[in-house]
Amino acid sequence: MAWLPSSYSWGNFGVLAVGVWAIAQRDSIDAVLMFLIGMVLTILTDIIHFGIYYPLQDFAAVFRFSAGMAILSLLLKPVSCFFVYQMYRERGGDYNINFGFPSVSRNREAYQSIDQQDETSSPANTFNQAQDSKPGVRTY
Repeated sequence: MAWLPSSYSWGNFGVLAVGVWAIAQRDSIDAVLMFLIGMVLTILTDIIHFGIYYPLQDFAAVFRFSAGMAILSLLLKPVSCFFVYQMYRERGGDYNINFGFPSVSRNREAYQSIDQQDETSSPANTFNQAQDSKPGVRTY
């Protein structure tokens, strides 16, 4: 890719390194967020690089292949951003941005926290039995 400056390669390889970190560290929300921000920034810088440095006269086969792969990479980055955003949401990210796409979400409202004690039962009265052994009066 002799027609692109070294900043193109450094930017994309830097984002690739952050992506490897985000995949390797499964509990880190920050790594996924940095990867998503890096992907969005490389989309913008790739467009600028192609606009400035694309030569109009060179039609060699190697150049055409190189340019085609760079453009294909640019076209696939928004799809990658969507999947990285889904991974961010699965790890507990709290930015509620709805792009109108179907999303994979987990309903966490049905879960009960194990940190809180149940107020209805006490340790001495485990089965919620009445303190008096006399049955209550029933009226029919």
